[in-house]
Amino acid sequence: MRVTFGRYLPKNSIVHAMDPRFKLVMIILLIVSIFLPIGFTGYIICSVVILSLFALSKLSFRMLLGLLPPVLFVFLVIFFMNAFLTHPDAAFIKQLSVWLEGQDIKGLSVTQLPGGYSGQLYLRDTSVLNGFELACQYQNIGWFYNWSFIWFSEKALYNALIMAFRIYLMISLTCILTASTSPLQLTLAIEDILYPLKWIGIPVYILSMIISIALRMIPTLIDEAGRIMKAQSSRGIDIKNGKFKDKLKGLTSLIIPLLVSAFQKAEDLSYAMEARGYDPYAKRTRYIQFKFRVIDLILLLVGFGLMLFLILYSASVLGLWHIGIPRLDTIIGVKS
Repeated sequence: MRVTFGRYLPKNSIVHAMDPRFKLVMIILLIVSIFLPIGFTGYIICSVVILSLFALSKLSFRMLLGLLPPVLFVFLVIFFMNAFLTHPDAAFIKQLSVWLEGQDIKGLSVTQLPGGYSGQLYLRDTSVLNGFELACQYQNIGWFYNWSFIWFSEKALYNALIMAFRIYLMISLTCILTASTSPLQLTLAIEDILYPLKWIGIPVYILSMIISIALRMIPTLIDEAGRIMKAQSSRGIDIKNGKFKDKLKGLTSLIIPLLVSAFQKAEDLSYAMEARGYDPYAKRTRYIQFKFRVIDLILLLVGFGLMLFLILYSASVLGLWHIGIPRLDTIIGVKS
């Protein structure tokens, strides 16, 4: 399937026709909402909104499947990092395993194994149980398994899931923005939004042009990487199969030509812009003029309203916390 991330796809939709300035602000508000501490229940709400935007944009939902492989890789990396970082104090576990011997307390059970421990550390509040102080030492990680210095726990799994889910939703929103907004419109929208920075001497037009070119080059470099992989495969270099060491060697044969190609394309672009008399400091006029519509304001207010709702939701002001998946939200919400 042809890669479509970062590529403008002309469609006749409400989102495509939306003022790019309002659209960009709306996407930024939604991305901010994603990184609020709202738990899985809040991310379900965000997912519904993003899927609705996909439907309004008339984009193919197969694009969402194409975004999964890199996110799965990120999930695995974060999970194994949490396996080393998310755990209670080892001395506390050893003391707790001795103290709990022969006792059955809900939410607390530790069994010593050869080389480690297994069990459950899960309480909704910290307290003193039979004189054993938990408030200062206890860490809520749910079910866990410890072997040597590696800890596999519910909290490590949930932390990895929630971070990967955040990244996936953020990439999906970026995909909606780039697929429904042409590079020229995006450049002009960024320039308008950053216009106040001109008052302090910042070259807003140059910044907006750099951002626009960077976004435009993403699909070009992805296509170039695919072309290089096919060329190297025809020469007997297999990047996808074989041992890990062989894959690393094959990856070198991909990265170096890709970097050379990227620099060459950047140089060609600069020559082309100079040949056409491009001057970033010249006074410019616009052929494209943005027109405000009521539907643009409505969609922007929806994005702002969702962010405000999720801020109140994360602060438990609305009394809706722990609806849907209380255990996941509880474990994720406890700080290490």
